[in-house]
Amino acid sequence: MKTLQGEEYLKNGYVQYPGFLDAGQIKTLLAEIDRISDGNTLESHDKTRLEMEPQQEPDGRLVRRIYEPCTHYAPFRDLSEMPELLDALEILLGPNLSFHYSKINMKPPAIGSVVEWHQDLSYYPLTNSSSLAVLIYLDDADVENGCLQVLPGRHNGRLLDHVKDGYFAGKIVEPVDESQAVPVEGKAGSAIFMHCMTPHASVTNRSNRARRTLILSYRAADSFPIYSGDVTGELEKSTRLVRGKPADYARFSFQQFPIPRRKQHVASLYELQELSRKQTA
Repeated sequence: MKTLQGEEYLKNGYVQYPGFLDAGQIKTLLAEIDRISDGNTLESHDKTRLEMEPQQEPDGRLVRRIYEPCTHYAPFRDLSEMPELLDALEILLGPNLSFHYSKINMKPPAIGSVVEWHQDLSYYPLTNSSSLAVLIYLDDADVENGCLQVLPGRHNGRLLDHVKDGYFAGKIVEPVDESQAVPVEGKAGSAIFMHCMTPHASVTNRSNRARRTLILSYRAADSFPIYSGDVTGELEKSTRLVRGKPADYARFSFQQFPIPRRKQHVASLYELQELSRKQTA
């Protein structure tokens, strides 16, 4: 597995690990998601913990995103520090590892929101690109219910343009050759390790099946945030060392990197991309 991960990740900017979680682990996590979501509606929910699907009635209960599950809820925090996961991360990022953030994208049946093409590092500039996201499918994922799509091999190139009218749009604004896109389908329990510079997206869930995905972000301990305003503090509030030693020095691999200048505060990628679409319409 070590050779497979290293070679595929370096070549394509992502690698898939089928069967990373077993059925029992998935059942535990889904039960926790049900517990977290229970009783929340579009009209009445804790906006610091949840984001609801906007296209529903005020009493609708469809959750779009759960914020920072690996910080707030024990089953997810335990998973974020699971030795098998940290072993895999060490192969790709080195022995000193920091956890950065987590979220659960829910994609409810027939309504789950689209995520437009973007590169994760555009949201949170770092001193180097030794950062990745681990996406764990908690349901079987395919094209119909909005699985991850990636542009392989583009992680070694430049950061694509995410700026419109002088402000960060939260999505790639230059043409994207979607003929090169690869859908990353997988069974529940599959994990995808994706480089922070890999362009990726997902379409609306068109099926009658849920597509819940847990996303955990990690980086090398010597990868530090570049200050980009008050949002930097928000993005760093869950960061913690999970393996090895803290870094005494920051490692720099960019001569320059664009700072995401935000026109207004938004809660998530979804809202930022929606705002950009409205401004374009």
